[in-house]
Amino acid sequence: MKDIFSRLISGRYSCRAYSPEVPAEEKIDYILEAARLAPSACNRQPWRFIVIPPTDAEGRRAVAAAYSREWIASAPYYIVVCGVPAEGWVRPFDNHSHIDVDASIATEHMCLAATAEGLATCWVCNFDPAVLSGGLGLGSELVPIVILPVGYPAEGSKVPAKTRKASEDIIIRR
Repeated sequence: MKDIFSRLISGRYSCRAYSPEVPAEEKIDYILEAARLAPSACNRQPWRFIVIPPTDAEGRRAVAAAYSREWIASAPYYIVVCGVPAEGWVRPFDNHSHIDVDASIATEHMCLAATAEGLATCWVCNFDPAVLSGGLGLGSELVPIVILPVGYPAEGSKVPAKTRKASEDIIIRR
């Protein structure tokens, strides 16, 4: 079991070039189910997942306007992960909302599920949320947190060498 999970997390990377082949809808449903099953603070599940398929020209324009990088247009699907502030758990000591944390957990579940299905993803957080909200007609009840492009990696794409800090640089044992 450890080997399966290790291969999965090692094989997941931030893909920035996608094949024009459109994944079957069942694969997208599998990814969304992985997000639905993700844990969240107090099980509030303060998220919504907006699926933008290749046929949604308006949704694709909204993503392009909010994040103007050419590579993202090659992804056949986008999943916009939104937080619902009214549903999120707020830590009482400092009034910190955990919708970003909850959305992040669900997003990584989707990334790993996509990898398991032979698909690739890339976390995109460097976008203009107001432009994306307006383009998708979200209103104030939904806050876009992540744009997740999803598709098959382009031919010739491979998992890049990963550089990570050494364990002793990040783990503090007491």
